Amino acid sequence: MRRRARTACSVIGIVCLIGGLRAQTPPGVAPPQPLSLAQAIDYATEHYPTLKAAGEQVNASTANIDVARSAYLPRLDSLWQSNRATANNVFGQVFPQPVIPALSGPVLASASSDSVWSSAVGALFSWEPADFGLRHANVVGADAALLRAKAGEALTRLELQAAVANMFLTVVAAERTLVVAQADLDRRTVLRQSIQTLVDNQLRPGADASRANAERVAAQTRVIQAEQNVALAQISLQRLLGSAPMTTIDGSRLIAGAPPGDLSGAAPAAHPAVQLRDAAVAQARSFETVLAKSDLPRLYFLASAFARGSGATTTGPFNGGLGGLTLDRANWAAGFQVVFPNLFDFGTLRARKVAAAATTRAESALHDEAALIVSSQQQGAAALLRSARAIAANTPIQLAAARQSESQGRARYDAGLASMTEVADAQAILAQSEVQDELARIEVWRALLATAVAQGDLTPFLTLIRQP
Repeated sequence: MRRRARTACSVIGIVCLIGGLRAQTPPGVAPPQPLSLAQAIDYATEHYPTLKAAGEQVNASTANIDVARSAYLPRLDSLWQSNRATANNVFGQVFPQPVIPALSGPVLASASSDSVWSSAVGALFSWEPADFGLRHANVVGADAALLRAKAGEALTRLELQAAVANMFLTVVAAERTLVVAQADLDRRTVLRQSIQTLVDNQLRPGADASRANAERVAAQTRVIQAEQNVALAQISLQRLLGSAPMTTIDGSRLIAGAPPGDLSGAAPAAHPAVQLRDAAVAQARSFETVLAKSDLPRLYFLASAFARGSGATTTGPFNGGLGGLTLDRANWAAGFQVVFPNLFDFGTLRARKVAAAATTRAESALHDEAALIVSSQQQGAAALLRSARAIAANTPIQLAAARQSESQGRARYDAGLASMTEVADAQAILAQSEVQDELARIEVWRALLATAVAQGDLTPFLTLIRQP
């Protein structure tokens, strides 16, 4: 019962992980038949959309680094303008605003509704030779975002591969449990027929036939339940792969037994989950640096060349026709400009700095938590592997003893020295021992998988799987 509960929990856990990923492989792409564990992992890694989306996040973060570095480049803005307008001007001042067009030139003697052509062409070169580290801080932040995206992709790949491997092992375990249940049903069917013959010949009481029939029906129920578990596990695996409903698997490598030895250890800092939190801390700190540089002056070098033409004259009469479309005067200018931040923005900026510092401390705490979780997972996986290997070494002995006990019980019953209850109990122990022996080898593989997942890299596990 505990084995069945663990199998059911594994199925439910992987199904929940599948639902969390919320993706499905595009239809029409079928995996190879039959599918080994290594092939299933490779197929899901290549086709699962969630992993593709994580890869595109890396591409976007890479492009954002180029965007941040482009701030070091100078600007060259240019324009050409021609318009038809009146030329009535007054002395006075207006605040900067985008509504009233700018008007230059002297105040004419009288107002007029006549209009003239005006033209302007110019170019402005601007370059920021010094910014006291603001642009560098933005580039550092973009680099941290790229590292975070790469760590997120690695973590997504690890979770996907672990989900596929766990579900594949669940399918194999369910299929082997079905084989054992069917063998137990066959033994109980043979026993019932044998006892029924003895009862018909009045060599055994009818109660023995009733007990044998009840045991056979119970074994048949267990076969039905095992078939149900196989179907549910296969559906979950097919959903994770996005494959056709008739995908078959090849678990012969797993059934043969796991290789001896443990996987090479890895420091918790190398795990993608910890690296993801590392990048988050670096990104938060870079944002703090950006805010620290935001209240410093910025130095610009400016150079401009421009020309203008107008159909209006200072003496009063306007040039008619196309006058003003040509350029009458040209100028150039060059110099430096220092831009100071908004003096009254200090309150908002201070609050943003406080929030950024709190975010950095929160990310640091999450990093410490991730390191603790990974470390405990590695220790737990090591303990799980030790116990799984010990159980796998013990179950063959248990199975041999159960087979001998069942054989001796049958012989004693045939000789009239044992009751039907003793034979039924011996067959139940034999069926349980067969299931435990089948699942013990699979549990070693599951423990090796847990070890690889805790270390953050499935490559050593895949190497063991691919070994002949």
